[in-house]
Amino acid sequence: MPDRKPIIVVGAGAAGLLAAGSAAAAGAKVLLLEKMKRPGLKLGITGKGRCNLANTAPVTEVLARFGRNGRFLRQALQAFDSRSLIQFFAGLGLEARVERGGRIFPVHDRAPEVVRVLRRWLESTGATLKCGHPVTRLRVNNGRLTGVEAGRRFYPAAAVILTTGGASYPATGSTGEGWELARALGHTIIPPRPALVPLLPVSTLPHHPAGLNLRNVRVRLKIDGKKRQEEFGELTFTPDGLGGPTILTLSRAAVMALADNRQVLMVIDLKPALDETRLDLRLRRDLEKRSGEQLASILRGLLPRELVPTALALTQLAPDRRGSEISAAERRRLRRWLKEFQIPIGGHRPLAEALVTAGGIALQEVDPRTFASRKIPNLFFAGEVLDLDADTGGYNLQAAFATGRLAGLKAASIQAR
Repeated sequence: MPDRKPIIVVGAGAAGLLAAGSAAAAGAKVLLLEKMKRPGLKLGITGKGRCNLANTAPVTEVLARFGRNGRFLRQALQAFDSRSLIQFFAGLGLEARVERGGRIFPVHDRAPEVVRVLRRWLESTGATLKCGHPVTRLRVNNGRLTGVEAGRRFYPAAAVILTTGGASYPATGSTGEGWELARALGHTIIPPRPALVPLLPVSTLPHHPAGLNLRNVRVRLKIDGKKRQEEFGELTFTPDGLGGPTILTLSRAAVMALADNRQVLMVIDLKPALDETRLDLRLRRDLEKRSGEQLASILRGLLPRELVPTALALTQLAPDRRGSEISAAERRRLRRWLKEFQIPIGGHRPLAEALVTAGGIALQEVDPRTFASRKIPNLFFAGEVLDLDADTGGYNLQAAFATGRLAGLKAASIQAR
């Protein structure tokens, strides 16, 4: 049936590539339109260039990582869980390995290779990819989509899958135009905001240790003085604030609290392996054993060199004080700071720098069994264009792959009718 209208997928990111390939593999005629010169630009830099494909966590745990909206993903993730995803990529010649925290990476650690593998697969399914084709309008007649406008050309469609992503990393093509296409058809857009984004302190830390990466620290998020969430792992001091996996995970709740003008505080336990008593014994031992040395030198046995000036400034202890000169009260002050390094948070980096966008197309207007619009039956959505976002750990990309696959298969069934 060469004259049949194609399924048109708008946006060739992770969700779009899976949607287009899955629909074509199911027998549909498919056209994938991408506004950039190449597909998968954001996918090609994700995971610091290594591409965290998914996570081995059970589906119930993955859903929990998406917060209250997680249950919306149940059907998509049950149909294409992490094991299925690993098998899918293995079938394309891309082997994966599991790292700490259940994170799944390609064995070669090269995100661009993931894009190349998916592009080869897409070509093998018979789908057509057209780059440099920004879609500016979705045409509707009698409550159904008839096609899309890209530049001066109209492309008729049996169904359309919108996979344009969010608004982070705009240089890769994620600029939020998909929301406007959906809004024009009557869909509600939950206001976009950054998720997984570096945070900014209320005031600059003294001797801010930019570039310092701390491992095995415990970070607590407090909102209006009450503990909200806790993470253990890595923290990085960015040029103007805080980043790294622990901060990025906590940033989702922090950004929402800041938007509501609530007080946000990060409390860092620099010595989580030592309780208060054991840490005090360690401090007493070091101060007594090295009693003739300056405090700045003694602290290098407890802290990275770059963090020592910050510690001394915030505990109001002079760097040239001798170990023998530190009083019990000063030792307790230092111990308290090591266990509760408090940083009031006043802002965050812009949405364009977020790893993931929160907000997007309202989920109550989308059928979770098919990812079809409840307003226009032959319009589908997948990926970050939806109001779905999770912690770091591969969950967001896993959801993009799974929702793209499900939307592609369901759209293909429309064309077959």
